[in-house]
Amino acid sequence: MTPELYFIYDSHCPWSYAANVLVNQLAEDCPEIEIHYWHCAYYDGNSSVGKSVVDEVVKKSNVKFGKEYKRFVDSPKNAIMTANLMTWLENKQPDKVLPVLNAIQKAHFIDGNPLGCKHDFMAIIDELKLSPPNKVFNEVLTRESEYVLSDIAELQKFMGTNAFPALLLTHEDKALLLDHSIALNNPQAFIRSVKKELA
Repeated sequence: MTPELYFIYDSHCPWSYAANVLVNQLAEDCPEIEIHYWHCAYYDGNSSVGKSVVDEVVKKSNVKFGKEYKRFVDSPKNAIMTANLMTWLENKQPDKVLPVLNAIQKAHFIDGNPLGCKHDFMAIIDELKLSPPNKVFNEVLTRESEYVLSDIAELQKFMGTNAFPALLLTHEDKALLLDHSIALNNPQAFIRSVKKELA
């Protein structure tokens, strides 16, 4: 059986941004693992990140944050359109999910792009030659995104936690919730632990 990784994240979450470094390394070093990218749409315009969270992520990982992002770190974040786009990609163009997620996180965390309207996505859409439907850019979750949230809820029940980001590795008849937090600044150690689990 093909090993699978379920990555539950929010594009606007700094911890998900840090965990995505590990997912990128895993995609590169372990191409035999099928990765499912499930956006949990936590940031819906009602919550902000806060400077203390960003400071903690910087301390425990190797990711960087741009000045524009830091300037508005206490403003409410809204990842609904991004969740819709990522769900559409997962269903229609799964090979582009990781490059798009990387571009979105760079635009958001480095360039300070809020990704709150269609215009905010146009550079990424043009650069990566995407053609998402207009429904992706609504301010409410699409039906497909709601299905993903339902799948996430089931998986979280199985894992026994609602925490995100979460990385669940499944292989043969085993499922393991990976502790990514200890390797946020050491992707190679994370890869070694995953390979050990698959051996």
